[in-house]
Amino acid sequence: VQLQASGGGSVQAGESLTLSCAASSGRPFGGHTVGWFRQAPGKEREFVGGISWRNDLTIYVDSVKGRFIISRDKHKKAVVLYMNSLKPEDTAVYYCAAEKTYASESDYVPTEIDGYDYWGQGTQVTVSS
Repeated sequence: VQLQASGGGSVQAGESLTLSCAASSGRPFGGHTVGWFRQAPGKEREFVGGISWRNDLTIYVDSVKGRFIISRDKHKKAVVLYMNSLKPEDTAVYYCAAEKTYASESDYVPTEIDGYDYWGQGTQVTVSS
């Protein structure tokens, strides 16, 4: 599975952006638990949030809870990250990643980088104050 993240851009603090993670092939992208990560300059890549395949269970890092929402689109073609009330500290390159396991019976969402097998190229998000 080759993934592609899109939707990044430059916004002012308090504004919103929507990122999308889809299969590069354009085919429906389902059956996999998906995570979003971000990496700011000079910092390690960190987990932002993720969504399980089985029941669309979502989890988020504390710094984005209440502001970011992850969901799957109606036709399972993409996983979307809605980012609201953006802050300058949200500035980073954002990556989506997927577990290799297909149609997992578990709602477990990995929070570690090595919990994911497929990665998309990042998309830059810049939030200015």
